[in-house]
Amino acid sequence: MAITSTIMISMARRFNANPKQVFDAWVKPELMKKWLFTSEKTNKVLKNDLRIGGAWEIVDSRDGVDYRAIGEYQEVREPNKLVFTFEMPQFSETVDIVRVTISQVREATEMLFTQEIVVAHEEEWTDEDADKALSEYGTQTEEGWSTMFDNLRQLVERNN
Repeated sequence: MAITSTIMISMARRFNANPKQVFDAWVKPELMKKWLFTSEKTNKVLKNDLRIGGAWEIVDSRDGVDYRAIGEYQEVREPNKLVFTFEMPQFSETVDIVRVTISQVREATEMLFTQEIVVAHEEEWTDEDADKALSEYGTQTEEGWSTMFDNLRQLVERNN
């Protein structure tokens, strides 16, 4: 059995949009492909079966390389909550859990985001190596989501 460690990242964003607009951007394929792990220019596949147990898949092609992200919905409460698994099989067999909570706050929408990141250890890793890897995974993941959330902001605030 593989040894793994877990790190949790949490992020919050506020949007000048209503909760339904933010929720729809997370779940409607025509909106997802504008910001979530892909862009309209690089997206090759986007499938979404929005129901508990339903699967989602995104394939993004950059510089001739396909990047595939997949998962399964564990909780769907429109327009306030999504919980789903997240995998990138070409890089790892680990499965992360993503939680998105969307709330109305005055005239804006607040989105709370957490990702439980599972990091597989290399055989020769020391505790120090594992701590360093967890820190790097956390930092890189936050940077990636931050960029995506900037794109999400542009998408949901465009019509407001």
